[in-house]
Formats: sequence, structure tokens, C-alpha cells
Amino acid sequence: MTDRLSTMDALAQLSFLVHGTLSEVAGGHDLSVIQTRLLGVLRDREPTMRELGRFLGLDKSSISGLVDRAERRGLVRRTPSAEDRRAVRVSLTEAGRALGGQVALEFGSRIDAYVVGLPTAEREELTRLATRVVADDAERRALPR
Repeated sequence: MTDRLSTMDALAQLSFLVHGTLSEVAGGHDLSVIQTRLLGVLRDREPTMRELGRFLGLDKSSISGLVDRAERRGLVRRTPSAEDRRAVRVSLTEAGRALGGQVALEFGSRIDAYVVGLPTAEREELTRLATRVVADDAERRALPR
């Protein structure tokens, strides 16, 4: 076992591990990390372009380019919003849903391998605490969930 890390160092090291794994998995499917995040966000919602920009932390031009590239690849589609004629919603195509599912499955398997040595109760506690940190941050920044 390694020396005990500070909270900052432990979370930074964990972040590097998770991000590096996500980069490897995404690259194996000819995706960037941000494209992979796009597929993940769209997995269970159909946000407007503005909402999508907030979810991903991107400005209007960056989100437009990201969606354009994903649309050309057949992964997403844009549809007019029923609530606001000026807004466009983004959703996954069947190809996008399939690719997103493959990436999530592979990424999940890789993450599971990192925590396999933890007892079930500790894995559940890690999940609970990480969920709380993310939710608290989203609340502070008033992000949609």
C-alpha cells in the first residue's frame, strides 16, 4: 500500500487515472474524450444546444462544431424543440446509442477492474461519496442534471 495521500492529491491522482482510461477507451473507438462525453450526456436526455453546452462546459461555437461532427458521423440528430421554436434539441441516433453503449461497457469494465479489490461496502461508499461531490458541485454551479 502507498503512503496516505492528501484529499487533493488522492482526487487528482484518481482523476488522472479515470481520464486516462476514458481517453484510451474513446481513442479505441475513434472518439475524443469530449465526443465520448457527448454520447454519455445524450444517453438519457435530449437537451437543447444551450443545455448541452452547459452540461459539457462549452461555448456556443464549440458545441455547434462538436454536434456538427457527431451529426456527420451519424451519431446524433437535431430536432426542433416543441417548447421553443428558436431552440434545437440534440438526441442520439441508433448508431450513436450503440456506440455509446459499447464505450460505456468497455469504460465500466476498466473502472470495475480498478476497484475490484475493494470490499462491496467500500465500493458503494466510494460511489455514494463521488455522487455527492458531483451533485454538490452541480448545485453550486446550478447545472441541469
